[in-house]
Amino acid sequence: MLKRKVTVQLKSWMETKEKKCLIVRGARQTGKTFIIEQFARENFEELLEINFRQTPSASEIFSGDLTVDDMVMAMRFRYPEKKIVPGRTMIFLDEIQECEEAVTSLKFWALDNRYVVMASGSLLGIDYKRASSYPVGYIDYIDMYGLDFEEFLWGLGISDDMIGSLLDHLNNKSVIPEAVNAQMMGYYRKYIAIGGMPEAVQKYADTKDFREVDTVQRSILQGYQYDIAHYATAEEKVKAEKCYLTLAKQLLDKENHKFQYKEIESGARAQKYYSSIEWLLRADIVHLCRVVTDVGYDLDDYARDDFFRAYTTDLSLLIAMKDFFIKQHIVENTLSGNTKGGLYECAVADALYKKGYKLYFYKNETTKKEIDLIIQKDGQVVPIEVKSGNSRANSLRYLIQNKRDITYGYKFIDGNIGTDDAGIITLPLYMAAFI
Repeated sequence: MLKRKVTVQLKSWMETKEKKCLIVRGARQTGKTFIIEQFARENFEELLEINFRQTPSASEIFSGDLTVDDMVMAMRFRYPEKKIVPGRTMIFLDEIQECEEAVTSLKFWALDNRYVVMASGSLLGIDYKRASSYPVGYIDYIDMYGLDFEEFLWGLGISDDMIGSLLDHLNNKSVIPEAVNAQMMGYYRKYIAIGGMPEAVQKYADTKDFREVDTVQRSILQGYQYDIAHYATAEEKVKAEKCYLTLAKQLLDKENHKFQYKEIESGARAQKYYSSIEWLLRADIVHLCRVVTDVGYDLDDYARDDFFRAYTTDLSLLIAMKDFFIKQHIVENTLSGNTKGGLYECAVADALYKKGYKLYFYKNETTKKEIDLIIQKDGQVVPIEVKSGNSRANSLRYLIQNKRDITYGYKFIDGNIGTDDAGIITLPLYMAAFI
């Protein structure tokens, strides 16, 4: 059983909630249903789970008056084996995006406040079924992603003590013993090859067979393609899928990782395809890293919407777009050139995305200065460069030296921890999961 950090967030929500329901949102197959079911079993006497995708007819519960007493009565008629007792029963509305009135009902559950109601959904952002009255102010949200590297280590049985010792080295900026660092880089390469989708990680933990992992990854990718075909508008279906399936080429096969419409089809332009990128973004199928015209706080003030990189929401999906043997090259560290550099950039971007950071990058054709990734951390702009080896970070050094409000930056490498007088903090690639 995989240990997930979101469990702590669920417990914290239970302790602090005030007349609100909870929606756990995120991309499909990230483990939302499993973790809520597990939480309910550990904290409640009874779970009433309604999955609107699996049982569309359950929407009838919400077809009448949306008073709590009426909804509970309808639930008791439909599920006579359930007692549905306030404080003892957790009501879980899964795939809630499939029932617009169930979304509306959350306001009334919150106002009543007798029952604990959680919901989950993977396509809430596309708004293909608009709730008649969206309950703004009555819902708390938790975003859930695939496993990050620390959760992956837990899944492999790595102890908290060992992870804690890594964090001590990170906090003290001290060199990690080479044997430990090499072992962690080995684990990290496996993580990149497997990705963070719980089913893929569990399959590897159970079988240690990358063929089995590959089957799971490709099945999940097909599920994403199904969602595009099923939920996108007729106008967007084909275009959105084309955009999505070109991401491996955009990110791994070229030196320039900016999203280029010409890679979709010859002569393609933003006018035709940008709405499809927007749909993929709202559906939690991609996340974007936007270019900034200047590196300063607040980065949103300098961000452009028409110049971006598009990443899959988990490495599993990106790897599944490539040939099976890329996994062997990743694990054996035999990748080279654009593919290796692009993959490590994707891995660091994935780690930062799962930490909740908004991502940006900088590229100046005139000065030839380029910063791979930029985040805002504790109210400060932090530039980041990603190196497949340990080459010099000239653009990062220039930026720190010439921008008063930038005091440090990270350089992630296939190497160890180090610092210099310029303010560059060098870290092993896997440390992106911990900053």
